[in-house]
Amino acid sequence: MTREILLQINNREEKVAVENADTLLDVLRDRLQLWSVREGCGVGACGTCTVLLDGRPVSSCHLLAVRAVGREIVTVEGLSQGGKLHYIQEAFLEQRALQCGYCTPGFILAVKGLLEEYANPTDEEIREYLSGNLCRCGAYGDILRAVRSAQEKAHIKSSALVK
Repeated sequence: MTREILLQINNREEKVAVENADTLLDVLRDRLQLWSVREGCGVGACGTCTVLLDGRPVSSCHLLAVRAVGREIVTVEGLSQGGKLHYIQEAFLEQRALQCGYCTPGFILAVKGLLEEYANPTDEEIREYLSGNLCRCGAYGDILRAVRSAQEKAHIKSSALVK
């Protein structure tokens, strides 16, 4: 059965026709052309389809689109503002925390969730939090450095706001 739903995606409203069984991943990619949201495993084990739902990382391949109505969805396309990369995106580029780039959007969103939940995470907390995201190229050391760099940028940014 097809029905129209209204989704809050990247600070804008999107009206989209969906079937009851459509996943959020299918809707974001196939209907809204948000290409950063990718399918890796299709069972919620790799993190490639990660989006933020009300600020928390979730696997969009596991979430029915109709369950996202009334909630705020953020993809990597929604992070940059005014053509300027988000500080986490900058950190990933600076630390070369990507190789093929397929997993990168999911990692970036997971790191955003991590840093909003833990202002000063330990290496163990970072590894645990990001354990649902897999990098088949093995860039984990670079990703950890990118998290630390993003954490530094966040502290600098918040210090500048206080002054």
